[in-house]
Amino acid sequence: MIKQPTSLGCFLCGKNNPKGLHLHWTEDREKKEVICETVISEDYRSYPNIVHGGIVAALLDETSGRATMIENGYDALMVTLKLEVVYKKVTPTNTPLKLIGRIKRGGASKAIVEGEIVLPDGSVSAACTAIIMKPPQTLFAGWDEEADEWKNTSPKV
Repeated sequence: MIKQPTSLGCFLCGKNNPKGLHLHWTEDREKKEVICETVISEDYRSYPNIVHGGIVAALLDETSGRATMIENGYDALMVTLKLEVVYKKVTPTNTPLKLIGRIKRGGASKAIVEGEIVLPDGSVSAACTAIIMKPPQTLFAGWDEEADEWKNTSPKV
């Protein structure tokens, strides 16, 4: 398993974001999947003991999109054009969750990816399919501090 790089300020993975989730993903290159194991606290709930649906969507968006880094490298960042989330059951807080992302149809400039949140019993609480694309280069203006976090990071085990 290879650990993927993180950013500084991202809500999900940003190591310097005091309000962030500080998540980490690893790559299973054999399966062509990215995986994150986490527990989401009550701070990110909607109703008691239930992860907010917007947080669920954010988890799936980030996880599915990261799958393209396996084929395209860590500096080939993409943005989401369309995200479809299916909420199959509630995603509980304070419970071990396994986030899995994979490529459905790859590409360097556009891809279709999918993700799921797996509960301890093996059932899936939510799943997504997303269309993501390489953004215009102008979007990266002013990202110099973040670029070092992504581009100069070699894969870690």
